[in-house]
Amino acid sequence: MIRPVKRVAAIHDLSGFGRASLCAITPVLSTMGVQVCPLPTAILSTHTGGFEDFSFIDLTDSMETYMEHWRKLQIEFDCIYSGFLGSSKQIEIVSKFIDIFGKEDNLIVIDPVMADNGELYSTMDISMVENMKKLIGKADIITPNFTEAAYLLNKDYKSNITDREVKEWLVSLSDMGPEVVIITSVPDSQLHKDTSVVAYDRINNKFWKVSCRYIPAHFPGTGDIFTSVIVGSLLQGDSLPIALDRGVQFITACIKASYGFEYPQREGVLLERVLENLKMPVVVSGYELME
Repeated sequence: MIRPVKRVAAIHDLSGFGRASLCAITPVLSTMGVQVCPLPTAILSTHTGGFEDFSFIDLTDSMETYMEHWRKLQIEFDCIYSGFLGSSKQIEIVSKFIDIFGKEDNLIVIDPVMADNGELYSTMDISMVENMKKLIGKADIITPNFTEAAYLLNKDYKSNITDREVKEWLVSLSDMGPEVVIITSVPDSQLHKDTSVVAYDRINNKFWKVSCRYIPAHFPGTGDIFTSVIVGSLLQGDSLPIALDRGVQFITACIKASYGFEYPQREGVLLERVLENLKMPVVVSGYELME
């Protein structure tokens, strides 16, 4: 049976306040015409980026029961998309989920949320990194940021990197399993005020790059939004470079729409002001082949 609407199993935490995780993923994918089926890993009163004393309910013990009900209902998904995972046990559950619901014709996207700015998040340790290395072996696409890519490859984090080195990192990550590797927040070695998203498509042996001007602001949740646009774009039938272009353009629009307002950046970008941009015709302007 052909589904009239694409369907994504979204395995992420739910934070009641702050535009991150499922509170950002759901509106983005819904706006792009995709049904979001959340499998929450935890429920928090706020996300963890800049808030203190938040309430936290760990849902690890209920995830397998949740998953088993979906299996009995024989629910099928066009994409399985996982993000922040709070423990090695949750990584094991996601791996099992992929074994049960993963098919040859669906997309497995893993955002290995673990670190940023050269350091692991406070809830992460090296054992989580080692377990994440195993999980990404089951993915079709992974979307680590530059810091996470360094940890997955046991590389030193540094503030600059050549295109040749970036390509080596991409290939090495692809050798771990995924056919497509997308690294975000890569410092541009030629244009020091720019940051780049780089990608490798192993099937077609092509490297892609989209650069944008660095804006000195930090908004939690932008990684969740970016990967969600990639997922929605690919499910709409876009090519990888167009999906990259759309993701970068949308995040740039989110940040620019938010940066001029005086409000706490920990609340995330003003997503509501730019969601309708996702319905606009695609304007391809930024991607390039890396030679």
